[in-house]
Amino acid sequence: MPLEDLRKEPMMAHLLDSLEAGEDIGHYGRLVFVIVGRHFLSRDELVAWLSKDSDCDTEKARGLIEQVEARDYNPPKRERILEWMEQQGFPICPDPDDPSQCNVYRNLEFPPGVYGKIQEFYQGRDQAATR
Repeated sequence: MPLEDLRKEPMMAHLLDSLEAGEDIGHYGRLVFVIVGRHFLSRDELVAWLSKDSDCDTEKARGLIEQVEARDYNPPKRERILEWMEQQGFPICPDPDDPSQCNVYRNLEFPPGVYGKIQEFYQGRDQAATR
């Protein structure tokens, strides 16, 4: 099941548990949740989960999901998640000292298109650097 798949990543399990408890996971926590979660959950499921956040109503949740979909963000690297976490009070990564945590590419399997986009990005960056 998609929800069980998401729970394979300790950070996503932490976010799900925090949302279930009605906690405010912060802007970046919600952003990470949507960027990663959209590959596993339907739009309605994402809205339902985000709406459990004490600082996120249905309208705000839908707006964030639309923004992520429009920009087609790739799931963030661990380093980016840690950077974002420093900008808010809520700890997105439950144990930032453990290098195995918050690496969504280690614990989750994304659709092939995600990996293809990442490869295209790095190839384009390498080509631009050689010009």
